[in-house]
Amino acid sequence: MEEERDICIGCGVAIQTESPGELGYAPASSLGKEQIICQRCFRLKHYNEVQDVSLTDDDFLEILNQIGHTDALIVKIVDIFDFNGSWIPGMHRFAGGNKILLVGNKVDLLPKSVKHNKLINWMKQESKQLGLQAEDVFLISAANGQNIRETAEAIDSYRQGRDVYVVGCTNVGKSTFINRIIRDIAGGQDVITTSHFPGTTLDIIKIPLDDGKSLIDTPGIINHHQMAHYVGKKDLKVITPKKEIKPKVYQLNEGQTLFFGGLGRLDYTAGGRRALVCHFSNDLGIHRTKTENADDLYARHVGEMLTPPNADELDTFPELVKQEYTIREPKTDIVFSGLGWVTVNEPGAKVTASVPRGVQTMLRKSLI
Repeated sequence: MEEERDICIGCGVAIQTESPGELGYAPASSLGKEQIICQRCFRLKHYNEVQDVSLTDDDFLEILNQIGHTDALIVKIVDIFDFNGSWIPGMHRFAGGNKILLVGNKVDLLPKSVKHNKLINWMKQESKQLGLQAEDVFLISAANGQNIRETAEAIDSYRQGRDVYVVGCTNVGKSTFINRIIRDIAGGQDVITTSHFPGTTLDIIKIPLDDGKSLIDTPGIINHHQMAHYVGKKDLKVITPKKEIKPKVYQLNEGQTLFFGGLGRLDYTAGGRRALVCHFSNDLGIHRTKTENADDLYARHVGEMLTPPNADELDTFPELVKQEYTIREPKTDIVFSGLGWVTVNEPGAKVTASVPRGVQTMLRKSLI
């Protein structure tokens, strides 16, 4: 018979006591405890320090593939603030015949003027276009507990006595969501390590439900065009909003440029004088200049006045890549994946959006 291995209650990885630098390390003295936590989770929980871990995309896909062979309900969590950046492509292929509920997290970050019904309809349309037919859509804030109880009750009713798999990209607040459910609904303690750094949960963690089934947390899937992969941990705190974002309005003439820190750039090329509404983290500095001076300004000031990235990250930071757009529809968002978006209310504008090579920009019908 296979010997029983100790599992970290934080991330689900098997505990080992030999190699401090490797996955699952815990000091031997902790083995007698009822709940064992690996050093990586311990540091994350108590000091908010992350230790990088070497899991490949294939490891994550392997776990996703297993879900398709089970009879379960799938709950897919996306970050409303970064909807496309936090989307798992091809989820419907991994699902097998299982139903999927779509949960939009971080609703507390959007301006209060956003109507929730409109947002839910928008999410239904977007996910349909991305190939996913969700059974139902919910909006929550895992951070402040908004709408968690209602969502948990809906999950319980949709699962019809089956296991529940919770899936999502890194950084969408998946583990925070599960911890909320455990704390608010089940009255337990945090059993999962939560963090806003990419790739925290390493393996499947099962949380027992009343009827003998489980709520199953899966590793965050790394989406390589997330902006989070191009900035350091300190910068991630700057670009990840922590409270309701305050839209900033800029009156632009043709031939003017906006820099979003040093991570994104929008050149306004044609369309007469008009107002552009910027939705970004309140901590991210926005700088306006003439387009003819923009290249020179960026070359001289990226890492100083234009941050993030910081000066010590410039060696590895990718070049900014341009994409030209003509705004044909009223109320259109120009999305800078993982950073925010700029709303153009009237059609007819021509713009060029630039982001680090590997990150995406796109147009969508305005969220707000």
